[in-house]
Amino acid sequence: MLEGPTVQSAPSSPPPGAPAPPTVLIVDDEKNIRRTLQLVLEGDGYRVIGAETAGAGLQVLASPETPVDLLVLDVQLPDMSGLEALAKIHTDEATRDLPIIVISGHATVNDAVQAIKLGASDFFEKPLARERVLVSVRNVIHAARAHRELARVTEQQLQRYEMIGRTPALQRLFHEIEKVAPTKASVLITGESGTGKELIARAIHRLSPRIDGPFVKVNCAAIPRELIESELFGHERGAFTGALLRRRGLFEQAHSGTLFLDEIGDMDIVAQAKVLRAVQAGEVSRVGSEHVIHVDVRVLAATNKDLAKGVESGTFREDLYFRLAVFPIRSPTLRERVDDIPLLVHAFMEQFARENGTRPKPIDDAVMHALITRKWPGNVRELKNAVERSAILSGDRVTVADLPEDPHASPFEEEADDVSSGPDSGDDDAALDAPRVTTPTPALATAPSGKPFTLREHRERSERSYIVETLRATGWNISRTAILLGVERTNLHKKIRAYQIQRGER
Repeated sequence: MLEGPTVQSAPSSPPPGAPAPPTVLIVDDEKNIRRTLQLVLEGDGYRVIGAETAGAGLQVLASPETPVDLLVLDVQLPDMSGLEALAKIHTDEATRDLPIIVISGHATVNDAVQAIKLGASDFFEKPLARERVLVSVRNVIHAARAHRELARVTEQQLQRYEMIGRTPALQRLFHEIEKVAPTKASVLITGESGTGKELIARAIHRLSPRIDGPFVKVNCAAIPRELIESELFGHERGAFTGALLRRRGLFEQAHSGTLFLDEIGDMDIVAQAKVLRAVQAGEVSRVGSEHVIHVDVRVLAATNKDLAKGVESGTFREDLYFRLAVFPIRSPTLRERVDDIPLLVHAFMEQFARENGTRPKPIDDAVMHALITRKWPGNVRELKNAVERSAILSGDRVTVADLPEDPHASPFEEEADDVSSGPDSGDDDAALDAPRVTTPTPALATAPSGKPFTLREHRERSERSYIVETLRATGWNISRTAILLGVERTNLHKKIRAYQIQRGER
């Protein structure tokens, strides 16, 4: 009789608040091997689960109730080869990163080579050496945890530079970014303050062939006029008072990567000439040196000013303007993407909670309505500040009382005149004869029941639709979709299951 999966827990539970011990799944048809490994691993503080067949082991891995940190897998199993099971596990998105140690009593060199090729972390021949097994298990679990932590931190950084939204204005922006990113073209990003021009620049860099190179940002408005050349091109020792050491400029630091010139409209006219030379010829000279340095840099620039007017007034070089604006991109204002506000609010609330080690707070519908109807001259940056302030001031949930006062609201509220109470309303017949002005009621999307969708239902429908659109755009590549959506891959898998999304659907 085949033995099903049996759970054998560590003899003692961890103290309250302590992290749970790592869980090791042992798949081997020899009961004595499972029992021996269980005693050795439990003695070292691990929790052990045993299974006699590959099928039983796969059932354990598929169960969300028993997360496994490490799999010890025998090659010879009753129902399938351990190498077949290894290939199956590492091609499944949910378990492809699971560390696996392969063991065998009839090992061949070919088995060991094949196991390593399929992604095994280690390979042991029976009989197993106790100390070697323990050392390998410790090292493999530690390496896997370090890898997950690195992936988590990397994904958090990507999320910080991710743009969120699905309105037509943002979809057009995404389309432009994807078109220009793989090229070498210079890009001029224009738009109001707070619209996310730096996010656009980072997205272009991230989707370009230069992703492994540096992304160097310089705020041209924040550097004094007398220091801008030194910052951009570097200087030699003794080039000016205070230049005690040779210094590499930002163009050199961005070699093989991307240089983002933010607020380019505030750059001094003299420095503009040197920037033009660097962009055109890929050559820079440090202050105090005549030596030419060749650099391979892609230049992205951004401004909230009208550079065309700057060219007319003589404050901005025309040749530099046309050199930078090979591919112009305009960052849309928040007024153009009001329907993205709910998504942005929830994203900012989750980011704030993540950075401060708390849970995201629920947001009242009245709060969302107030945020949607507000004017946001500071655009997305102003909205983010309002959400963070509300999160700090609120209790268990965010209410209207927690919102900061709208600094742009008029102190007086004006009521619309009623057609029957105007200045000439004394004549009732005239009032009746006057044309009545009616405001059309917007058509509301309705559920199958005939009732309008709630805000939550509408949000879920929109989220499902956007996930499907992104999956289609990436050719149903889960990893790339997760990066573009700014979520962890495991969370994306959960959403796909929750929304019952099928591959290939439209």
